[in-house]
Amino acid sequence: MMDQEKKHKLKQEYKQTPQPMGIFRLRNLVNHKILVGSSTSLDKKFNGLQMSLDSGVYPSKDLIRDWTEYGRESFVFEILDELEPRDVPDYQVKADLKALEELWLEKLKPFEERGYNWKNKNKYMAK
Repeated sequence: MMDQEKKHKLKQEYKQTPQPMGIFRLRNLVNHKILVGSSTSLDKKFNGLQMSLDSGVYPSKDLIRDWTEYGRESFVFEILDELEPRDVPDYQVKADLKALEELWLEKLKPFEERGYNWKNKNKYMAK
C-alpha cells in the first residue's frame, strides 16, 4: 500500500512541475537539414516526434525518409529557446510561442534544401 501512495505522490508532483516550453530544432547530422518547431512541453514533443517518425506517420515525407534511411541516431533534438511561464491572468502562451517560433524560422530558414519546414501564406509548417 505504501508503494501505491508513493507512486501517486510522485505522479502528482510530476504533473505540478512546470514542463519546459519553447522552440526546438531536430537536426540531421548527416545532411544538416533541420526541423524547427515549438511546444508547450518540449519533453513530450520530443518523445511524440520520435514515435511518429518511427511509425512513419509524421506529416513530412522527406523527414520520414531521412529518419528511416539514416536512423534515429543521426538526428539530435535541441532546445533553441525556452519560454518562461508567466503568472498573468489571460496569458496567451501559444501566441508567444508562435511569435518566438516565427523569429527562429526567419533566422534559421529551414526551408527547401536547408530543412523540413515549408512556408504557406506567411505561416510556417512542417512539410
